[in-house]
Amino acid sequence: MTADERIRRAELLYERAVFGGESSALVSAERCLDEVEADLALTRGRVIHARFLEERVEDARELELFERAAELYQRLGDARGEGEAVFWVGTFHQVVREDAESAVPAFERALALATRADDRLTTSYALRHLGFAAHMAGRLDEARAQFEESTRLRREVGFLPGVAANLVGLAYLAAQQGRPDDAAALLDEATELAESTGSHGVLRWVTGAREELSLR
Repeated sequence: MTADERIRRAELLYERAVFGGESSALVSAERCLDEVEADLALTRGRVIHARFLEERVEDARELELFERAAELYQRLGDARGEGEAVFWVGTFHQVVREDAESAVPAFERALALATRADDRLTTSYALRHLGFAAHMAGRLDEARAQFEESTRLRREVGFLPGVAANLVGLAYLAAQQGRPDDAAALLDEATELAESTGSHGVLRWVTGAREELSLR
């Protein structure tokens, strides 16, 4: 059901409880509203995160919203939703706070939940960000394996802008591992995918990578 449909259902359940004497209907009404609140908290948190990426100013509401979403999804028994929300908790710590110590356990938890729920997209995100953490820690082989598995999953689900983004990360790793030809090929494929999907943000990352790695 859509959010509007769930709210309308909660209204009808309220009427059944008040006018029909069905007090048990309130349990279902509250569940409908918890589902709406969880989805809203997660989406609002992501919007705030996007604003952070533009302005680089932390908004404390971001973490609060992601944690609230995770709490609600857990209460609802929604492992898929919980996994996505927990991933964003990790992203807040990694990207906004630059706190790998707090981020990595969240990513590992998100990976476990997403895998259990067969949510391949969130699995790919968790692996990508664990790859970033491994890269920053100097564990290049581990980072490469995580990026490659994330990329495989993204190809599988048809998330081509995400594939292009991962190829940029793999290019940096290839360059650091002394594989400049592989790095150039990865950036060429990233360019092709980004152009074909209108992913202009990823194209900027490719341009930056070419300049930083001296690959034209």
